[in-house]
Amino acid sequence: MAKFDRSSAGNQVLSMSLGVGFATGLYGLSFGALSAASGLSLWQTQVLSLFMFSGGSQFAVIGVIGATGAAGAIPAILSAWLLGIRNGFYALRLTSVLEVVGVRKVIAAQWTIDESNAVSAAQSEPKMARRGFWLTGAAVFLFWNLFTFLGALLGSQVGDPSMWGLDAAAAAAFLGLLWPRLQMGHPGAIAVTAAFLAGLLIGPLPAGIPVIVAAPVAVAAVMLWQRFVSKRVSE
Repeated sequence: MAKFDRSSAGNQVLSMSLGVGFATGLYGLSFGALSAASGLSLWQTQVLSLFMFSGGSQFAVIGVIGATGAAGAIPAILSAWLLGIRNGFYALRLTSVLEVVGVRKVIAAQWTIDESNAVSAAQSEPKMARRGFWLTGAAVFLFWNLFTFLGALLGSQVGDPSMWGLDAAAAAAFLGLLWPRLQMGHPGAIAVTAAFLAGLLIGPLPAGIPVIVAAPVAVAAVMLWQRFVSKRVSE
């Protein structure tokens, strides 16, 4: 992994990584509390943060499990998988940046998330790009799991989630994670379309299924619309 660097560039990357790691980790408080309120034990909550380690996917899991119980295990897994696909695309870029093998490759795969990829991509030098990835990945992993643990401990004392509004907080927390990553154009259009379709399907379909259905349909709908618009413009 990256060695400590006292240069100005190295200090800047270190400061950025710690800041991003701490800010992201704070969401772990919400996840821990919501997970406990959804019926997961402390160790089950911690296992999700340690091994799944993907905020959006984790919120999807507890949202579905909290609404359906064990019967929603398959929809929960599929929803989490769909939300985690983007990490695979990050890996395509990071493979050439990191050039790791063995145990370091396993760690790199676990730490390939939005934040580590973003800090890495923001660096102009390959050395700093690698440093940004490792430092941010380590910082987010540490703070996320620490705050998840604290949130689960506090959440176990909360009681009925509806009394505190925690039944709606999972969606709000997930939106907070998602919103900064949305942008105008194709990605934003897909997100808005998927949200609209999922909202229409919430009543007729079991929890978790609307996301699974809406995601691919939204992608196809937006692509067809853009193709139609491009064809009309070219005529």
